[in-house]
Amino acid sequence: MLKSSAYSRNRAKAAPLFELRMSLMMLALVLAVVFMGPSPNMAAPTGLTNDDAFDLENYILNSEMDWENQDVNIYGDSYDYDDLDQEIEVGTVAPDPPSAASLPTADYHAEELTLPPAPVTLDFKGPGLFGPDTGLGMPTCLLCVCIGGSVYCDDIGLDQIPLLPKSTTHFYGRFNNIRHVKNTDFNYLNQLQSIDLTGNQISGMDEDVFRSLPQLHQLLLVDNNLQALPELPVTMKHIDLRNNRLISNGVHSEGFKDMSQLEFLYLSDNKLDYIPVPLPLGLRVLHLQNNNIQTLQEDTFCNSHDRNFIRRKLEDIRLDGNPLNIQLFPQAYICLPRLPVGSH
Repeated sequence: MLKSSAYSRNRAKAAPLFELRMSLMMLALVLAVVFMGPSPNMAAPTGLTNDDAFDLENYILNSEMDWENQDVNIYGDSYDYDDLDQEIEVGTVAPDPPSAASLPTADYHAEELTLPPAPVTLDFKGPGLFGPDTGLGMPTCLLCVCIGGSVYCDDIGLDQIPLLPKSTTHFYGRFNNIRHVKNTDFNYLNQLQSIDLTGNQISGMDEDVFRSLPQLHQLLLVDNNLQALPELPVTMKHIDLRNNRLISNGVHSEGFKDMSQLEFLYLSDNKLDYIPVPLPLGLRVLHLQNNNIQTLQEDTFCNSHDRNFIRRKLEDIRLDGNPLNIQLFPQAYICLPRLPVGSH
């Protein structure tokens, strides 16, 4: 009984505290509803309950919309098409393509850049980086080898003299198939000093082929088929015509007389009948072996009008291989420092 009365007293004391706590909780719940409740825009219309606002029983999902009686203005103001300034006409013909003049100019520039370059006309008188073009369609100094003023075109199958650079001083065209040398082959080559056409098949030359070469002093035409010589410049120092078909009538009369600088004359292995005279006084070497020389004249080497004349420079004369006995013509070489080489 004592425990029951004590429990009743304690419960009576706790009742007001419990009610206070419940009141506070209700107040907090009301505040939460006020501040965190649903948006007014989403609330049901005034005067309708939630069930009335969403009366699904009266909503026909499968009914068709009555489009004929719909008001088109319910979605906004209508558009007045009469206010358009221009009418849009639909045509059946395609518009004309734009003219070339109306196209951007940049496109034309791009087209021009893709066109092949126009052919270049080379001027033979111009120097050129690799020399003028040859008949094979390439510059001489790509076909041949150019070192300084020397142009080497040896053994490359040439059948004519290529166009040479103006600065050429020495030309080597050995062991090719050249048959004829034209008078235009060495035009404008004012610095040309030496020509070597050894080992070709040259049988003819234009008469004035060397006339325009003011500095030419060496001409090598060994192992060809020449029967006649063109006029040679008086500036010659070295002439080598060995192993050709030269005949005496093919050499200009007194053709070597005015060559005051001529020192070496090689005419061996040809068909000469006599020695081409007069010979310049500066001559040092004369080779005439293996020809058809049969006689010598007193004025061939010496001066018949001056018994004291001595030709000191001419020390090498070859007459061997000719039908000639040199002992029969002592007056012909009495002025020489050495006797010619030949049959006795």
